[in-house]
Amino acid sequence: MSQDSPTPMTRYASLFFFCVAAVLMIPLEMYPFGGVFWIASFYYAMADREAAFRRRMAVLLGCVSLLTAAPIHTDTSNAHILQLGAFFLGVIVLPPLILWRWDREVLSYRFWPRRFRWLDLAYVAISIPLAKVVFEWYFRYNPDMPTHWLLPAAFDGESVHRLFWGINGVGIWDELFFVNTVYVLLRSMFSFRVANLAQAVVYTAVLYDMAFTGIGPVLVYLFALTQGWMFKESENLLYVLIVHLIVDYFLFSSIVAHYYPLDSVVGLLFH
Repeated sequence: MSQDSPTPMTRYASLFFFCVAAVLMIPLEMYPFGGVFWIASFYYAMADREAAFRRRMAVLLGCVSLLTAAPIHTDTSNAHILQLGAFFLGVIVLPPLILWRWDREVLSYRFWPRRFRWLDLAYVAISIPLAKVVFEWYFRYNPDMPTHWLLPAAFDGESVHRLFWGINGVGIWDELFFVNTVYVLLRSMFSFRVANLAQAVVYTAVLYDMAFTGIGPVLVYLFALTQGWMFKESENLLYVLIVHLIVDYFLFSSIVAHYYPLDSVVGLLFH
């Protein structure tokens, strides 16, 4: 889809209603009100003259519908993992399958960098102290945050292992969906700035629904913007995945340290 000509205002309207629908339907569960915005986004998308725009917006709106129905919370039981996993898998597998015939070049799962850049390593390196400081601050001023992830009162290795893999699994999914699907599809229709701002809205809506309350939406939104920027600059998933896993490690450590002594975490990781 060419972006040489000015983007019609109706496309911006479709995108705006798409973002509002995602917020209203996924975390706020205002289904009738959010449904009005979803329908408005779909209407403007279907009225567009380019079939590619209609297809890609329809796919994104379908993903919002799936995530609206998904049981998004932090339970790590087998039943919940299977239920949530089915929805999460659907929104990263169905888009390329649907778009394969006409838009197979849009969604490219490039994991390895094309070239070495010190900027990419600097971004990864700075994420380590930043993630540590941010989570310490976040959990200090939002003391109920760790309780959004339930662990037994007495240390239980299996429960902590399940939490570790659950957090990291969702983290990998975050980048495969929000960056490699939502951002990439939006970037094929809008400028980088617009696409990045919009994908960060969906990113924040889902993670707020999952656990990140309080000041969390602001932190998640800023993080999503940096991940979108890094993906644009590096043109691969490797660095954004590494950064997200670093962030997830400090999230996991902060949660477990709230429930148990820190030496339990160290012993678990090196067991």
